[in-house]
Amino acid sequence: MTNSEKQVQQKEIFGHPVGLYVLFLTEMWERFSYYGMRGLLSLYMAAELVGDDRGPGLGWTDAEAIKLYGWYTMLVYVMSIPGGMIADKFIGQKKSVLIGAIILVLGHGTLAIEEMWAFYTGLILIILGVGMLKPNISTMVGGLYKPGDIRRDKGFSIFYIGINTGSLLATTIVGLVVAKWGWHAGFGLAGIGMLFGLLVYVWGQKYLVHVGNKTEESEKKDQVSLSEVFKNLIASPMHLAIVVVLIAVSVYYAGFVMTGVDHWGYAALFVFLSLVVGMLMMIYKSLRSQVEKDRFLVVLLSFLLVIVFWGAFEQAGGLMNLYAENKTNRMLFGWEVPTIWFQSLNAGFIILFAVTVANYWAKRKLKNKEASSLFKMATGTIIMGLGFVFMVFAVRDFNENGSSGMYWLVLAYFFHTIGELCSSPVSLSFVTKLAPVRYASLMMGLYFASTGLGNKVAGILGENASEYGEYTIFVSITIFTVIFGLLVITILKPLKRLTHGAEDNEGTFNEEAEGFELADGEN
Repeated sequence: MTNSEKQVQQKEIFGHPVGLYVLFLTEMWERFSYYGMRGLLSLYMAAELVGDDRGPGLGWTDAEAIKLYGWYTMLVYVMSIPGGMIADKFIGQKKSVLIGAIILVLGHGTLAIEEMWAFYTGLILIILGVGMLKPNISTMVGGLYKPGDIRRDKGFSIFYIGINTGSLLATTIVGLVVAKWGWHAGFGLAGIGMLFGLLVYVWGQKYLVHVGNKTEESEKKDQVSLSEVFKNLIASPMHLAIVVVLIAVSVYYAGFVMTGVDHWGYAALFVFLSLVVGMLMMIYKSLRSQVEKDRFLVVLLSFLLVIVFWGAFEQAGGLMNLYAENKTNRMLFGWEVPTIWFQSLNAGFIILFAVTVANYWAKRKLKNKEASSLFKMATGTIIMGLGFVFMVFAVRDFNENGSSGMYWLVLAYFFHTIGELCSSPVSLSFVTKLAPVRYASLMMGLYFASTGLGNKVAGILGENASEYGEYTIFVSITIFTVIFGLLVITILKPLKRLTHGAEDNEGTFNEEAEGFELADGEN
């Protein structure tokens, strides 16, 4: 390495490496493109073929639109698993982010074309692009700092500000563009945003020469690979038989009993889940101590919490988005508020209340009150679930008056955001604390899979609103999330015993209180 390279690496702005701001801007524009497009997706699919000032949509039913939205958001997270593996085994995070950014530019650009082939191609490219970029850029942020560097947490805080800023800008600006120039102009603007991010990333490569490179094999010697786990599964007749039976039953049920255009999609999903079950069985079998086994069981419960949380929360981009479009009175002083603007409430509330929520939990911990990660996750699930009470009132308002007030959505998003600020920042951190060290990478992949499955659950719930009604769906979500969260709190003491003090020696202020991300499930 040359001296000039070393000097570039050491260059700082406001006490942090310049590379942090390169990644900040890259992620800000990537989130701009993702949330801008996400806010439009279900609305565009459900818009009439004749169209209004925004141009023709696809003319799908709400159920069809939410169905595809659920598959799309699930696959975005699931593809993070192979995206992370490709980076780890073959090309490193830096090249993976570059490839992902290029694919995303192509994907968003393709969506701007008014053709059905372009619509599906664009979605596929975005899924692949996010899968390559998302899990790797955060890893690069951590790589900018040496182990033990006290600036690391602040660096992540700055990085997460970029995420929230990107979402807030996207849902605000894209909404105005769509209202004036139409759907595909909005999709195109998302692509332009991603192009800015790509250009910043390419320009900033000189500040990232020492991070995101391919990991040396010697550094991975303590990690168990996915291939090793499945080799062990094949060598275990009993566990292999269980997986084979699960796959056979799943394929038969999804392929030949279920109906609908996506029944083979469910078959593939069930096969994937069957393989995950097999992997979990082999991991548990290989654990060397009772402490590891106990903690592993708690991690599995945390995955269930993640699925429940995002299964409810992600109504935002689907059912709640369509409800804002079709059944909410959006007139404000004679001007109609763009539907996508309601998607900006989450980012805005995060920016306004993140520090307040973090300080609340920090003060509880100082007073020796309950502030464990499981308690935060359960509390966040309850608060988020209570937000759907306002959607219940919104439906009643609509039934009585023919439209519902915007304030119901504002209150719902406020509660959802407070719940997210309690739950999301600690969930991934909690998994990394309890997961067996040699399986850390695999457990992180399973965390992304859980988040993706939660998004799919959200799609299933949303599409069923067409059959059972929004009122039933919102009431059901409220009851289930509150009861589930209370159940976790009820058994909190035995669960904490199973963690064997994994959180007992933490300081009051840690990375969980430093940075907050949007509903990406990655905190």
